[in-house]
Amino acid sequence: MQRRTLLTSLMFLPLTPAAAGSGTALDAWQQWAERFVTPEGRVVDDGQGGISHSEGQGYGLVLAQAFGDRDRFRRIEDWTREHLAIRQDALMAWKWHPDHGVEDWHNATDGDLFRAWALLRAARDSGWDDREETLTAITRDLLALGLASDPRAEGEPLITPGAEALRSPERLLVNPSYVMSRALRELGDHAKEPRLVRAADHGETLLRDLAAGGFLPDWIEITRQGIVAPGAHDFRSGYDALRIPLYLVWSGQAGHPAVAAALRGFDSAATPDHLAVVLDPSGQVLAESDLPGYRAVRDLAAGSEIRTEPGDMARQPYYPATLQMLAMVAQRESSPTRRQL
Repeated sequence: MQRRTLLTSLMFLPLTPAAAGSGTALDAWQQWAERFVTPEGRVVDDGQGGISHSEGQGYGLVLAQAFGDRDRFRRIEDWTREHLAIRQDALMAWKWHPDHGVEDWHNATDGDLFRAWALLRAARDSGWDDREETLTAITRDLLALGLASDPRAEGEPLITPGAEALRSPERLLVNPSYVMSRALRELGDHAKEPRLVRAADHGETLLRDLAAGGFLPDWIEITRQGIVAPGAHDFRSGYDALRIPLYLVWSGQAGHPAVAAALRGFDSAATPDHLAVVLDPSGQVLAESDLPGYRAVRDLAAGSEIRTEPGDMARQPYYPATLQMLAMVAQRESSPTRRQL
């Protein structure tokens, strides 16, 4: 409880112009929002054919709150409510196409988690519109549909990829990068739901187990006998797993062994000034990149200052650009001195 109290006490001060110092971070937010957020509030993933997805809407909401952009926050939430909140529960459909509308009604739990966390932050830290009813409904359905018991440890909850994802007492599909323990803890504390807090704690235990093997995969299946390769996904450490150190540092866990494992992976690239971004289980590098968004996550994990150049948002697609924005916010919010950007 002491650790959670400390994290909550480091309140999320929005990055308003007055708090932004030189304006570099605020300028980056404006560039990100102008490029990837439509006037209606749809967050566009240009790396996947211009679709929108629940993850992007959740990220957009958190970023808008962090940068004090109430108008964009409202528009992103309104678009999300109108176009993705079409399920019978309070969770979002995952995928929306500009030509066809919803193309996949299944939810992705990380998007729902970030949306709920953004609504909590907006009310608690920014004093914006009270959407407690929506927050309560999402939290309720995350508890009911977004958690499942670890087959190795009965009663220990883990966040699942989706309400309809593979789960049984004998086998559970897990995306380790969905473990955003700060969001889980704060939602759990707000709703007085200890299972969400426990899912954060046990999720960090799972990441510690993976780090002990030196490999942070995008997807795994967990059985009663242990962790195995997923049946329907590639067994590799790739673009999903890049978020593991980002979320751990943001959650006050910079010393977690998975952060060190991620750093070793990043730094295994053979090409100068590049980072390894996809690896196989043996550690062989399958893809490298010099994009600043991936560099920002690496610098955050290493405890180095994240540098942002004026052209960063223009020269990379949605995903690395978004990681860079999230890493800047994470660095500020994980610092006890409330570093101003």
